[in-house]
Amino acid sequence: MIVGVDWSQQLFRLGRRSVDMAMEASVVGSFTKIGYNVRSRMYDWDALPDMTGRTVVITGATSGLGRAAADELGAFGAELILVGRDKRRTQTAARSIAKKHGGSVQVVIADLGELDSVREASVELAQLSRIDALIHNAGALTNTYEVTSDGFERTFATHVLGPFAMTRELLPIIQRTGDGRVITMTSGGMYAERLDVKNVMMGRDDYDGLRAYARAKRAQVALNEEWALREPSAAVFHAVHPGWADTPGVQESLPRFNRVMGPLLRDSYQGADTMVWLAAAEEPLRSSGVLWLDRHPRHKNKVPWTITGPEQSAELWDFVEHLTSPSQP
Repeated sequence: MIVGVDWSQQLFRLGRRSVDMAMEASVVGSFTKIGYNVRSRMYDWDALPDMTGRTVVITGATSGLGRAAADELGAFGAELILVGRDKRRTQTAARSIAKKHGGSVQVVIADLGELDSVREASVELAQLSRIDALIHNAGALTNTYEVTSDGFERTFATHVLGPFAMTRELLPIIQRTGDGRVITMTSGGMYAERLDVKNVMMGRDDYDGLRAYARAKRAQVALNEEWALREPSAAVFHAVHPGWADTPGVQESLPRFNRVMGPLLRDSYQGADTMVWLAAAEEPLRSSGVLWLDRHPRHKNKVPWTITGPEQSAELWDFVEHLTSPSQP
C-alpha cells in the first residue's frame, strides 16, 4: 500500500469523473439542465468571488444568456459595459441592472456584424482605464441569407469577423490591465461541422441558417485556440458553450426544437453560469485556448472528421485577419 494516499478520495474522484464522462457521451444528459444540475451538485461548485473594481465588456446583453450573465456579473460588483446594436433595449437593460445591483453600467452601441460600427465602438471602449474581461456573446441564428454593408454573410460577420476585430483593437488595454480574459460564447452546434476555410462563409445559393451558424461557431473555437497560441502574454482566451438553453433566440429560430426539448432546456442563468465563472474565478487564468461547459474543459470534437488541424486554424486566422483589415474594401 502507498503511504499517504487517500484511496477513498481517489475512488470518489474517479467515480465522479466517470459520471461526468457518461453524461458527456450522451449529449442530452450533458447539454440539458440534467447535466447542469448533476454537475453543480456533484462538484460542489464554489461561490464566485467579489468583482468590485473589475471591468467587464459584454456584447449581446439585452436578453437571453448575455442578459443573465450581465445580471450575475453586476450582482458580484463588476463594472459593466453593455455593447448592443439596439440603443433602446441596451439602455433599458443597463438601467435595470444598475437599479437592481447599484453598480456602474455603461452602454456602447455597435452592430457586431458591421466592421465600421465595431471599429467605432472599439475606439470608444479603448478610452476605458481597464478591461478585465471581454465577453463575446452577441449573435443570432438567421434562417434567411443576409449580407452586411461590407458584403459578408451576416452570421459569419457577427459571430467571427466582428469579435475578431474588436479583440484585436482592445487587446492592448486588456494586456495592460493584467490577468485579462477574452471569452467567446460558442455553441454545441459546432460539433456538427468541420472547419473548411474555403466554405466557412456560406453563399446565397447554398445557404442554410443552421449550418451557417454551426460553421461560424466552429470557426470561433478554432480562433480561440489561435489567439491563445499567438498572444499568450496578452490575456487568457476561452470558449464556452452553454448547453441547450431556453432563450429568446432558440424560441424564435428553432421553435420545433424548443417545443420538443422545452422541459429539459436550461434556463438562461444556467446557460450563462460558465461564462460568468470564466470572467470571475481564478482557475481560468491557469489555462488558455480551452473549450468549457459546466466549469470543466471539454473535447472540441465528437467525431474524428471534424477535428481541426493547426494548418486549418492558421489558414482561418489569415482569412479573417485579411477580411477585417481596415484597408479591406
